[in-house]
Amino acid sequence: MMRQNVLRGLGGLAGLFLLIQLVPYGRDHTNPPVRAEPSWASPEVRALAVRACFDCHSNESKWPWYSHVAPVSWLVAHHVEDGRKHLNFSQWDEKQKHAKDAAEVVREGEMPMKGYVLMHAEAKLTDAEKQQLVDAFGAMFGEK
Repeated sequence: MMRQNVLRGLGGLAGLFLLIQLVPYGRDHTNPPVRAEPSWASPEVRALAVRACFDCHSNESKWPWYSHVAPVSWLVAHHVEDGRKHLNFSQWDEKQKHAKDAAEVVREGEMPMKGYVLMHAEAKLTDAEKQQLVDAFGAMFGEK
């Protein structure tokens, strides 16, 4: 009896997993065109930003395989939407009201997000790289 209940429960979970794949949110992994970028302090600073920031804060997001599987796709899409809303290095032709926060959030260790770094080891910055971004972002965008 218990085995039968376990099998039913697993079957229900599998069915639910398949059903949520039909929810369209998080499936449109198209990147809008890059319109304008800031004047980067150096090519090295841009490379650091590409490595640690661009997946969520640009129109050049890379979409790994797991970003196509619900419910993870919902979380990834939400993070990218939210990141682009706060700061988008690909739409510098628009006012970026949170650009002045960029140095602070890197300095405080809020960005890149710890969960992102767990899944993207290349985004892990050394202390020297963090300081390089902090200094460059402060000079490029000002600070709060």
